[in-house]
Amino acid sequence: MASTKIQCGVAGVGSLGQHHARIYASLPGAELAGIFETSDARAAEICARHNCRRFATLEELGDACDAVSIVVPTDRHEQVALPLLARGCHLLIEKPLCASLAEAERVLAAARDRNLLVQVGHIEHFNPVMSFLEKEIDEPRYITAERLAPYQPRGTEVGVVLDLMIHDIGIVLALVKSPIAKIDSVGVAVLSKSEDIANARIQFQNGCVANLSASRMSLKKAREIRIFQGDAYLSLDFMNQAGHLVKKSDIIAYGLKMKIGLVKPGDLSAIPVREIPIEKGEPLALELASFVESVTKLKQPKVGAALGKSALEVAITITDQIRSAWK
Repeated sequence: MASTKIQCGVAGVGSLGQHHARIYASLPGAELAGIFETSDARAAEICARHNCRRFATLEELGDACDAVSIVVPTDRHEQVALPLLARGCHLLIEKPLCASLAEAERVLAAARDRNLLVQVGHIEHFNPVMSFLEKEIDEPRYITAERLAPYQPRGTEVGVVLDLMIHDIGIVLALVKSPIAKIDSVGVAVLSKSEDIANARIQFQNGCVANLSASRMSLKKAREIRIFQGDAYLSLDFMNQAGHLVKKSDIIAYGLKMKIGLVKPGDLSAIPVREIPIEKGEPLALELASFVESVTKLKQPKVGAALGKSALEVAITITDQIRSAWK
């Protein structure tokens, strides 16, 4: 009897792609059909670990799979995606969607022509922290986000905006849900040819402002966001899946208690700071499970072509602003 599981493949099993292979091999609704990998040693290691096949070409991988994760450097996304789409594969393309809008449009046009799904790997949208934000945030007025990482050569085929900041661009676009009115950006190249540190101030037409900072020159890792809206302040940590919030109603209650003498003026410890109960989970496993479900049901993925392309467009605008200032 033929398997009813979605046949999945991974193109590129480096530091991140190996985890795509691991998760596909363990997902109940999926089966890891095999991989495409240019390194003989790496391919042998992953195939032995998961008892899967190494395909000699992308076309052979595409013929054997229903769905494929593309986990290669950003500047190779288009050349890997197009042969797989031609073979009828649904794709999960790691963020950013492509290195340019022209490349992205060619990939998305090929997918549309064949009625194939493209999910973009904005992994933070599957972080339990984002699930909480989607329920709690309804009218953000001011957002600050900081994403820091130590320097490493991997990923430097693009600047820090396309490498790191694009995560927070996608998050902000999903939460604010308003057209952008203005973007102001600044950035500095330190060790690579492109920007390694960047800041962008994004003003939306509804009045919300987002201030995003990213650095791949940090001694520590951090992925934090703070959001202010009319009834609350929230501070969340995507990396540790934790956070706290202060409700306006709690501030009002604090003021009343102070007025009638139940708390001393200036005793901020009396303001209830609520720890956010977040059920922790592995975002990549949640992302791939959602992708497999989308393929199974032929439904649009949570992070589909529209958001992936919009985030890329904003990221390229920021990058262009930064680099034009260097001339």
